[in-house]
Amino acid sequence: MPNNTYDLQSVRLPRLAGIALRIFTNVLETRLGRALLLKSLLQNAGIVAFRKLTVPEPPTFLPRYPVHPAYLNSSSKKPKRQLIKHRPAGFAYATAADYHNAYSCGRTTPTEIARKVVEMIKSSNEHSPPLRAVIACYEEDVYAQARASDNRYRRRKPLSIMDGVPVVIKDELDQVSYPTTVGTSFLGQKPATTDATVVARLRSAGALLVGKGNMHEIGIGISGNNPKHGTIRNPYHLMHYSGGSSSGPAAAVASGLCPIAIGADGGGSIRIPSSYCGIYGLKATFSRVSEYGAAPICWSVAHNGPLAATVHDLVLSYATIAGQDDNDALTRSQPPVTLPDLKSFRMKNMVLGVYWPWFRHADKAIVSACEKRLADFEQMGATIREITLPELEALRVAHTITIASEMTSAMARYYKRHRKDFNFDTRINLALARTFTARDYLLAQRLRTRAMSYFSRALEQVNAIITPATACVAPPIRKDALKYGESDLTMLSEAMRYAIAANFTGLPAITFPVDYDPNGLPIGMQAIGRPWAEDDLLAIAYKSEGLLKRVKPQMFYSILEGHP
Repeated sequence: MPNNTYDLQSVRLPRLAGIALRIFTNVLETRLGRALLLKSLLQNAGIVAFRKLTVPEPPTFLPRYPVHPAYLNSSSKKPKRQLIKHRPAGFAYATAADYHNAYSCGRTTPTEIARKVVEMIKSSNEHSPPLRAVIACYEEDVYAQARASDNRYRRRKPLSIMDGVPVVIKDELDQVSYPTTVGTSFLGQKPATTDATVVARLRSAGALLVGKGNMHEIGIGISGNNPKHGTIRNPYHLMHYSGGSSSGPAAAVASGLCPIAIGADGGGSIRIPSSYCGIYGLKATFSRVSEYGAAPICWSVAHNGPLAATVHDLVLSYATIAGQDDNDALTRSQPPVTLPDLKSFRMKNMVLGVYWPWFRHADKAIVSACEKRLADFEQMGATIREITLPELEALRVAHTITIASEMTSAMARYYKRHRKDFNFDTRINLALARTFTARDYLLAQRLRTRAMSYFSRALEQVNAIITPATACVAPPIRKDALKYGESDLTMLSEAMRYAIAANFTGLPAITFPVDYDPNGLPIGMQAIGRPWAEDDLLAIAYKSEGLLKRVKPQMFYSILEGHP
């Protein structure tokens, strides 16, 4: 029988930066240093206790779900243009529909928008301090796309509502003519010759691909601190992080450079920056969105997905990129992509699960804001049901072992030659992960089987599990972290507390803004859903959006005149 006692603990470990970070990293990479430091590090990380667990379940190496018969009779629904009218109170971002309507009536053109985007990306990177959301923007490529979009609108034959809409792609996915650096200084020495499937689908819809989004190096951190390409700033407060690892895409959307961006999520890397930056982020069911053309760094927990300023643009981008792909065998066993009918959706049909000890294990302002939104949902007719999710601490450690082992394996061929080219925090994480054994990894996959069972049982009772998106708002950027980075496992634990379960179990999850803390930093909420039920999550986020009084970010670029 599982122990139903809530067992997640707040991690309190020393933060390292500057000279201390450099010394610690270099010592840890020596044989003697590992001998002196390893036992304590593994103990504090929970690895020693995890190794003592007895898990009789067989291993699950990929979190795949069968297709329920009910889904086989469903059909894919295209997003309806007329639905894209909903606007929350307060500050309003320009949407894909706003761009589409402006082009259609001749008020502006994709080429004019391309010119503004290029100028404002430059301006954002020349600002003091620089935003560093976009690290590569090839002007001629952007203008060529825009001219082609101009021609389609002149002929009144746009490819879709996405035609001419600016989109930023995380530098973890291949985009023709751009290198894929994965946040490093040594990968991506040659430009990609083939688009990732996600990128190809956006291109086929006419999206204006304006550049590559900056990211935390190899996606192994959650702050967006990257000394190699520049630390990404939070548009709501430039002295705070934007979150990681899809840091640049989130900052680009929140700052107005684009209404939609594409990120990748192995441990919250779409949802954490979306929450920190006050926007919307979706990690769909495992294998719902193709991984073809994405850097192969964490196979069993990896998900590509959209970030957007509004729910309708999240729906639109998800509809564009999701579905089967002949280049990715894992995507072939999935039901049709279904989209929510946002006009007719009613919260009274929703039963929302809450594991209260987990839900309330966050900063006071976050818990208060999320409890208020839960009360709002209840007022709309939703039923709130208390649930239990056992062994969350074991799940946390199993996810750590899994993602770190897979990333270490992916980087193994570069490690000897490029070890010192990695950022210091990356080197620490890789050094620790290199001590994990095959037994550790196998035990983690056996625990995955158990965790999937726990969450599946909970989701038999409820439509979605509700949590805060993160346990803290965007942390401050300290001066001593800018040159060499920082290692802050306490911050890592607080940021990832609610995100990793959906990666490890493969369940879909969405984050959406619900409020701001006393310093004006966004607070996010998360909903974890049943397999393939992304439509429920999008509808829940939409209902929340109608209650949000949005605040304009500190750094914002108005690309489309008149919006806002």
